[in-house]
Amino acid sequence: MSLQAEARSNVADSIPAAIAPHIDAAFDALFAPPANSARIGESVVRLQPKHAEGMRDVRVRWSLCGAVDGPLVIVQGGISADRHVAANGRESGWWNDIVGDRCAIDLRCRRVLSIDWLARADLGDALAVSTDDQADAIAGVLDVLGIRRARAFVGASYGAMVGLAFAARHARRLERLVAVAGAHRAHPLSTAVRNIQREVVRLGARLGDTTAGLDLARRLAMTTYRGEREFAERCAEAPHFTDGRFRFAEEPWLAAAGASFAQRFDAERYLSLSESIDLHTIEPEDVRVPTTLIGIASDRVVPLADLCELQRRCGARATLHVIDSRYGHDAFLKEPAQLGALLNEALDIPGA
Repeated sequence: MSLQAEARSNVADSIPAAIAPHIDAAFDALFAPPANSARIGESVVRLQPKHAEGMRDVRVRWSLCGAVDGPLVIVQGGISADRHVAANGRESGWWNDIVGDRCAIDLRCRRVLSIDWLARADLGDALAVSTDDQADAIAGVLDVLGIRRARAFVGASYGAMVGLAFAARHARRLERLVAVAGAHRAHPLSTAVRNIQREVVRLGARLGDTTAGLDLARRLAMTTYRGEREFAERCAEAPHFTDGRFRFAEEPWLAAAGASFAQRFDAERYLSLSESIDLHTIEPEDVRVPTTLIGIASDRVVPLADLCELQRRCGARATLHVIDSRYGHDAFLKEPAQLGALLNEALDIPGA
């Protein structure tokens, strides 16, 4: 029985029928979830970038949404994600199926903070932007907002890497970490593929067609983001000959993904964030907050072996859950039911 139902039951037999509706209304008001609010802001925080000398002021763009009095959950995604994690009435968020009213991260009872990723250009003369820098930027925003401690950090892909850096650098400001499809380092094979992607973008820029470079880099990325099962099911049609060559079933899908990405992403921002993934490294022993790791069996970007090592070496109690999905690395976007159940479990742990 819920607390509200138990309280109603305790007084039900002792009040006159005439005032029962008023008592019901009072209980509804007493047990109503906190009011929701949404704030979008920019704040200047003081940072010492990892790949630069000296402190500097950095502008960080953030959003804060959900229950005003609810426990704070920091939510961050991949390099193409932004601060708009949940729908705000005018536009959809990038993780609508996970963050929202009655979702796994329920905005009726939790508050969510998210930032736009910093790029190298945001840090002045820094040689690169690091996951440490992103973690320090989030800590700086917490200071600006007057928030001493977050109940949880839920990060996916690059966001999981930043979550690990945050847990290592700001453990006293975090009660629990949930890292989805992200490890303590980039796997060398994934780094090799991303290096080719960056060279494609640079080649496009040298040839005067940056859009084409971003388009092709994204097509290549899709071959690692998605699993073999999805490719086999989606691209089963036989090739057909047209316009002087054979066309394969994969081409329209990859072309659409590349064109969409090229229209909404800046080349320099892409280069700096892609490089930031490959520069990422932390010592698992430095992660001293309770941690939930979520891996994907078909993920070719973040192998399960890396997550097993991270769990084994983690400086605090860590659990590892594995999702079975046809979608590979992108399962964190495509499997809201499986992921939502694991997030519910992780965030419902006392103190989380």
